[in-house]
Amino acid sequence: MDTLEAELALPLRAFELELTLAVGGTVALVGPSGAGKSSLLHAIAGLVRPRSGRIALGDEVWLDTARGVERKPEERRVGFVFQDYALFPHLSVRRNVEYAGRRRADAYLERFRIAHLADARPGELSGGERQRVALARALARDPAVLLLDEPLSALDAHTKASVRSELQQLLRELGLPTILVTHDFEDAAALADLVGVLVEGKVRQLASPQELVSRPRDAFVASLTGANLLHGVAGPVGDDLTAVRLDTGETVYSTDLAQGRVGVVVYPWDVSVARIHHEDSAMNAIRGEVGSLVEIGNRVRVSIGPIAAEVTAASAERLELARGGCAVATFKATATRLVELG
Repeated sequence: MDTLEAELALPLRAFELELTLAVGGTVALVGPSGAGKSSLLHAIAGLVRPRSGRIALGDEVWLDTARGVERKPEERRVGFVFQDYALFPHLSVRRNVEYAGRRRADAYLERFRIAHLADARPGELSGGERQRVALARALARDPAVLLLDEPLSALDAHTKASVRSELQQLLRELGLPTILVTHDFEDAAALADLVGVLVEGKVRQLASPQELVSRPRDAFVASLTGANLLHGVAGPVGDDLTAVRLDTGETVYSTDLAQGRVGVVVYPWDVSVARIHHEDSAMNAIRGEVGSLVEIGNRVRVSIGPIAAEVTAASAERLELARGGCAVATFKATATRLVELG
């Protein structure tokens, strides 16, 4: 597999997109709206021109502003799935796919189980069906690179789960350098080998999903991955423990070493819930009012003051948790990360 390398500087409305990226497997870029995610894909595809930079797939140079090299979009071997799918509304499913590559159209209509829809128009399709047509069209070009712009954002929750599973399998089978952009960390973690957090045109952290969760670089990265984020002032306690006086008044402990203002990161799955806290326990504890209870399958997401926890439905029933009642969120010092306030 060739590696896609991109080094770009692209002026945007509020800031400049500046990044260097080497893509061998699947890389997801996750971040808030307006961070520059889609602009990066457009630049790689040749739809916008960076102020300066270089884009190459192996030895094949697509852009080198220093040498005056700039291949047209149709000369770059890119398959692009746009956020709104960008299907031609006046063409049938078959004609949409054939527009990218007539020779392989039938194979991809079968591959994505949409052959029975070949004569339908995009307006007659569901969201999941439109996404499959867009993927079939992108791959009918026989691309060397795949670009996916928010591929799951237009789908309802039921459809999204099944399509995400299919896309996961497809990316493994294709083995193409792939960049997907999303605002949803869960999608990024499920689909990508590496995830980059993009903030105002710059990559804040690029790592495996597991590393982003276990060692977030700063508070923004942590919050994006679904962590509880608290603020406080840290100071050492002995050689291997840090005490943090939270802004809410409680004191918690971490095995991370830090001093001064910090973000305190705890993931919901590392939080236990109890009705009372024993004072001789070594666990961190935050008492609070139960603000919400959201049941998803056999799990319940419960908020206790500033902390969200995940417990089984049986535990929630046993603890008699109810909105407006009192409970205690407990978590270990070893599960408490301290990060910079980014």
